[in-house]
Amino acid sequence: MPKFGNRSKQRMVGIDPRLREVLDKLIDIMDVTIIEGIRSPERQEELLKKGATKTKYSKHLEGKAVDLAPYPINWEDRERFHYMGGMVRGIAKQLGYYVRWGGDWDSDGEIKDNKFDDLVHIEIL
Repeated sequence: MPKFGNRSKQRMVGIDPRLREVLDKLIDIMDVTIIEGIRSPERQEELLKKGATKTKYSKHLEGKAVDLAPYPINWEDRERFHYMGGMVRGIAKQLGYYVRWGGDWDSDGEIKDNKFDDLVHIEIL
C-alpha cells in the first residue's frame, strides 16, 4: 500500500486539516507525491514572474492548496493526472468538502475549457 514519504509529509506541514484528510484517503488509493504545500509571498511572486501561476494571492499562501502528482511522476501522462484529480474531488465530496482542481477550474466536468491547466493543483474552499 502506498504511503507518503518524509519529503511529502514535510511539504504538508501546516496545510488545512480538511485538505490533509483528503490526501490521507487518496494515498490509500494511489501513490502520489506532494510537490509543494504552503508558500511564502516571495515564492508566490517568483512563480508569478515565471508564469507558473496566474495569481499573486494563491490558496497556497493560506495552506489551503497543495501541488501533487501521481508517483512516479511522468509529466507526459496527462491521463494519470486527470485520474488523480477525479479521485481527489470524489474523496472530498464523500467527506463533505469542496475542492477545486487545476485541470477543471470551474468544476463543470469539461476539461477543454480551461485557460490555464495546472494539473498538479488542488485547493480546498
